[in-house]
Amino acid sequence: MTSSNDVGHLDLFPHLGCCEQCSNKHPCASVSCILTYIPSATRTSGKMDKPLISRRLMDSDGSLAETPSGTPKVGILGSGDFARSLATRLVGSGFSVVVGSRNPKRIAGLFPSSVHVTFQEQAVSSPEIIFVAVFREHYSSLCALSDQLAGKILVDVSNPTENEHLPHRESNDEFLASLFPACTVVEAFNVISAWTRQAGPRDGNQQVPICSDQPEAKLSVSEMVHAMGFKPVDMGPLASTREVEAMPLRLLPGWKVPTLLALGLFVCFYGYNFIRDVLHPYVQENKNKFYKLPVSVVNTTLPCVAYMLLSLVYLPGVLAAALQLQRGTKYRRFPDWLDHWLQHRKQIGLLSFFCAVLHALYSFCLPLRRSHRYDLVNLAIKQMPPPACAPAPACPSLSTPGFANKGYLWDEEEVWRMEIYLSLGVLALGTLSLLAVTSLPSIANSLNWREFSFVQSTLGFVALVLSTLHTLTYGWTRAFEESRYKFYLPPTFTLTLLVPCVVILAKGLFLLPCFSRRLAKIRRGWEKDGAVRFTVSTEHVLPEKTSHV
Repeated sequence: MTSSNDVGHLDLFPHLGCCEQCSNKHPCASVSCILTYIPSATRTSGKMDKPLISRRLMDSDGSLAETPSGTPKVGILGSGDFARSLATRLVGSGFSVVVGSRNPKRIAGLFPSSVHVTFQEQAVSSPEIIFVAVFREHYSSLCALSDQLAGKILVDVSNPTENEHLPHRESNDEFLASLFPACTVVEAFNVISAWTRQAGPRDGNQQVPICSDQPEAKLSVSEMVHAMGFKPVDMGPLASTREVEAMPLRLLPGWKVPTLLALGLFVCFYGYNFIRDVLHPYVQENKNKFYKLPVSVVNTTLPCVAYMLLSLVYLPGVLAAALQLQRGTKYRRFPDWLDHWLQHRKQIGLLSFFCAVLHALYSFCLPLRRSHRYDLVNLAIKQMPPPACAPAPACPSLSTPGFANKGYLWDEEEVWRMEIYLSLGVLALGTLSLLAVTSLPSIANSLNWREFSFVQSTLGFVALVLSTLHTLTYGWTRAFEESRYKFYLPPTFTLTLLVPCVVILAKGLFLLPCFSRRLAKIRRGWEKDGAVRFTVSTEHVLPEKTSHV
């Protein structure tokens, strides 16, 4: 199905020649007639399933064949990686490409055979749209072409480095516009990698931010972006390029706060488990348990972090619902901290899944430790009865209460506890896997809202309940045993249960009719102190659905 945004997306490219539709005897750039000069065999749909290069354009040795005459001509100044990938994509989209270089003979073999590589002066003579694929420090070398570039559209695809971005008050595009005042400068493709430009949007981001002060030039470049299979995003005037150029310099900006939160929780729980499992035996019993630090203590910490992060995914939804009930309207903004928290739920959920997977892998490694083998051997020795001829056991461990002269060990309660504990853990991890997979854009886009909401809200809450049962089964009766309180510190799992239990109880509270009906009315536009008042039929009460993606 073709969306409304795809209609007519190949209809605006400046070209040279007579316009047959509008009877103009001059180069025409009108929307209705530009693509008359693109043969139907070379037009592209702009869809993601479009191949990079049409088989019709492939010759026997795998290089691009000659582009049919009459196709729109595009110029490129530069011969680097970006210029080569851009030329390949343009040829595959049905354009005639001419590349300008200072040494055309040396770099001609690096481009497809259908690309005309020549000197810069000749490359800029005929195309109306010219891509500037050179670095900022080389802009001045193009000043000799000012007369030939006058009136043309310059598309800048360069990006500054972090050291270059900070000292300059103006962006690369603003600097280029100051050097060529007679040209129209447009910024595009600067956030797209060279590989994505060549391979198409199937293997990278589809969005291409576009900035320019001239709407006509911006529209022309937007149509070209559509033809190449990408989605143009209007970012405003040329002054906005300062913000756009900073995008590639940021390293996962949406993950900073969730990552710091996960690291903070890990450090806190790791230190807490170190005090209980390593420091307490060393101080109280003079036992060296420091070998537990790399694996055992980490494995005890990871599920605590995963469980807490999962509960923090659904806690802001509970707080938002409580605020709406207290205010009696949905038209008041949430506090900034809650708004930011809601926006980071996807990253927090994925980090929770990551910690849960690590916990599962560490758990599989526990029996491989040498210390675990020694514990098994020592347990076997304790089960051996003392020799009949010996008046007393040679080793004190042989007289340990509960193990001496005991040939068969079986604790029915402990067996059932471990079976249920492992089963609940596997179910919780499997449900978290579904949440993580549906968070991927390619999967999320294939689901309708009801399916997406069911997975992220309903199954997410099921995962939280399963994780809570998994934790309770692990703890069992340990919370009531005095020996488990080391240095008067409670077991770690009791601390992790606080926030999840609050979330589960609040969710259950909101399911009561007195709250669910009022919340449903508020989310449908009802206001406590407003003029709009209506009731929702009890047969069509909407259940609360909160997505963390």
